Amino acid sequence: MTDDVGADHPGTVASGVERAAPGDTALLLDVMLGKLATYLRMCGYDAEYALDGGDETEDGADGARDPRTDPGDDNLLARADAEGRVLLTRDVRLAERAPRNVLLAEREPLAQLRELEAVGFAVSLDEEPSRCGVCNGRVEAVGRDEPVPDYAPDPGETALWRCRDCGQVFWRGSHWRDVETRLNGGEQ
Repeated sequence: MTDDVGADHPGTVASGVERAAPGDTALLLDVMLGKLATYLRMCGYDAEYALDGGDETEDGADGARDPRTDPGDDNLLARADAEGRVLLTRDVRLAERAPRNVLLAEREPLAQLRELEAVGFAVSLDEEPSRCGVCNGRVEAVGRDEPVPDYAPDPGETALWRCRDCGQVFWRGSHWRDVETRLNGGEQ
């Protein structure tokens, strides 16, 4: 363990989870794991992040939860239970309260992915993305003649995907290849 998680941290521990694959394991990541959420989405996981919203439950004057604020352990646990999600966290006390969880020790996302692999998670990029790295929505192929934002390549020359929820456009460019290289044991 190379992180400063504290003497009471037991290292990587999975509880209530034996194996996990993108199509059959929904995840909820606590506020410490935002970058990991993006990587897991690139691997095809339904990976909700605590600060991305979810159900608007409380805290604001109008009763709506502020998505920039930590929702608190009780709300995370209730959401994981209600949505049937495995909770991923670095917080020992939070993990102790969640029936299905993975307690991570590392701080860097690639090291965290290795921890997840070690406890039975499938971690690899698919040929085609299925989840939006920004909002976790499903993505769909963009037609060759469909309009795209200026930042995106021509859909007639490059395969593109658009998020059904937020509209973000994705393609397998240099960032995708970089992540693929790192996942396959290349430099971090």
